[in-house]
Amino acid sequence: MKLKKNVSLLIAWCAMLGVYAQTTAPDELIIKKVADYILDKAEFAFEDKQRNTTYAKTSKIPEGVEVGFKTPYGEWHYTNGVINMAMLQLADFTGDKRYAQYALDHVAFGFDNYPFFQRSFKADRPHHRFPFGQLWTMQELDDFGAMSASILEVYKHTPREEYKTYLEDGIKRLTYGQDRLADGTLVRTFPVDKTLWADDLYMSVPFLARMAVFTGNDSYFDDAVNQVLSFDKYLWHESKGLYYHCYYSANRENGVAHWGRSNGWLVLAQLHLLDHLPVDHPNRDDIIRNLQKQLIGLSRYQDADGLWHQLLDKPDSYAEASASAMFIQGFAKAVNEGWLSENYASVALVGWEGFKNHFITEDGQVKDICVGTGIADNLRFYYTRPARPNEKHGVGSVIDAGIEVVKLKRKLKKDQ
Repeated sequence: MKLKKNVSLLIAWCAMLGVYAQTTAPDELIIKKVADYILDKAEFAFEDKQRNTTYAKTSKIPEGVEVGFKTPYGEWHYTNGVINMAMLQLADFTGDKRYAQYALDHVAFGFDNYPFFQRSFKADRPHHRFPFGQLWTMQELDDFGAMSASILEVYKHTPREEYKTYLEDGIKRLTYGQDRLADGTLVRTFPVDKTLWADDLYMSVPFLARMAVFTGNDSYFDDAVNQVLSFDKYLWHESKGLYYHCYYSANRENGVAHWGRSNGWLVLAQLHLLDHLPVDHPNRDDIIRNLQKQLIGLSRYQDADGLWHQLLDKPDSYAEASASAMFIQGFAKAVNEGWLSENYASVALVGWEGFKNHFITEDGQVKDICVGTGIADNLRFYYTRPARPNEKHGVGSVIDAGIEVVKLKRKLKKDQ
């Protein structure tokens, strides 16, 4: 019995040492572990699951053979755009070119291989269920908005002409083809016609802001600013200091949920816009005040461990990694850039410590990221969305959050 007790104590002690080692490791090392896990697991190739056969290129796929992506990292999805931009930022931050190469390879993989699938596309299959279907169809902002923002960053490294053509097609689609309300606010037609999703601020504004710089066309800045202010008008809940996930324009009602990650997309969209918006733009201060308002509201929902929950105003919902990372990034960057008082630096720092303790494993995996989530008219839907490790919906934001926290710690140390 004594031996059994000692073994139990030893196991507990080792577990505690593992947590201690993780939380005391340099933040830069932890960020790189998350990125290196992606590099280790990513494979830009195709797979015939029935025959357990891998093809590096579409030219090697036999006629009539159905394939899918070997790993989710090869897909063409807005989450891949988020990861690409995070990897490029990490390369700039660390000087390690492997991370930039990941983004360059991902975009090239798409452009080099999509024509094969475009030729064999079956109209009876949803475009988002077909390899690279989102690349050439551009039906929804999800399909091209965040990916286009990442391609603009990749284009600075490898200015392929087809990348530029894609970007031109994308901005035309966003500006003239995407459904909008009468006041110009971007909306979706599916699953409910003319519904505004908080997510779509991120699917549009980072691309618009970059295209304004890329083309010199300030109307894209104006559109981006109007989207931020319009989304605020339709989604903001004043007394709670939170945004709703959606707005149904047909009956002029909000949805039921203050969903964590959708609020995170709103934060990130404003960060991207402010990074590119000229200092003398007449609405720059409006965007800064809006971001301040949102972050101050979010600070009131941080839990005792420094985290935020799947449903922000429902502490009985689970602590969720992607939203927590987005908010940590938001607070850290806003303080770093002088958009928010240093009084809020501790929100980011406490959040990061809690994040490392709860979500990041010793080998760089990230736990408890909510899977892709649509809109629904009952809270149970949001309560019960699965949370999984290494979901693409969150890992890029973890890298971005860590970088901003390191910058924040350096800034605070310098200011002492």
